[in-house]
Amino acid sequence: MIRTAGIVLVLVATAAVANAPNSSIRPVSRQDVFPPALPSFAPAQSIRPRLRPGISATPAIRSSRTEAIDPLPKATVATAATGAMLTQRGDEGGTTAKSSTSSKNKVGKVCKDRKLRGTEVGSVPAKLSGCGINKGAIKLYSVSGVTLSSPAVMECDTARALKKWVEGGMSKSVKRYGGGVVELKVAAGYACRTRNNRKGAKISEHGKGRAIDISALKLKNGNTISVLNDWGRGKKGKMLKKMHKQACGPFGTVLGPEADRYHKDHFHFDIAKHRGGPYCR
Repeated sequence: MIRTAGIVLVLVATAAVANAPNSSIRPVSRQDVFPPALPSFAPAQSIRPRLRPGISATPAIRSSRTEAIDPLPKATVATAATGAMLTQRGDEGGTTAKSSTSSKNKVGKVCKDRKLRGTEVGSVPAKLSGCGINKGAIKLYSVSGVTLSSPAVMECDTARALKKWVEGGMSKSVKRYGGGVVELKVAAGYACRTRNNRKGAKISEHGKGRAIDISALKLKNGNTISVLNDWGRGKKGKMLKKMHKQACGPFGTVLGPEADRYHKDHFHFDIAKHRGGPYCR
């Protein structure tokens, strides 16, 4: 019986050896199965969400991951956000440190008249005795939709007189010729000097912000009506004579090419008052 059992065991063992695989089926190392890893396209920094406030993190996570996601200090981020808000408010007309500083230079309604567009200047210091503007000076950019070629510093009374002339004498003289007037060529605004720059003469009304000189009018079609080139010539000359005459009233002094050699190329308008009424030549 014992001998028979031994023979059976020997036969079983012999069969097992005969049916055994040539190599081990034990799991092998991954390095023997998979090729070397390709270059990684993963981000250099972790994009794992930051931990919520109040949940502690290990020093390793705080130093290598959370700081990599948010490299700016919280105070800096807050300051940048606040700055953006202030900039946006400033663009919408709100008050900011920057906008309040530059509000004086913002072109808008001046002299309490929406048709007069410019900036507030305030007072203009005098370089010569008799010059200067004590208060309320403006820099005028446009009047009744007509642009000034160069912004002119003046008093509000001068700006109002110019508006009357633009809407009355000038517009009625030119009408829709060439599409109408779109720009006044300014020869002079405020200038601290004597009359006609003559030595020893009285201070000009220009030196008080009470005068403006106009040399030409630019039309919408690109053409111009020039005091120097068109006075006394054709249709443009007639327009110039008519608007020169109509300026007498809104302004106290009106001088043109027939006044003297100093005004051959421009109109001089000022708001000086004369005993006998407006002085117009």
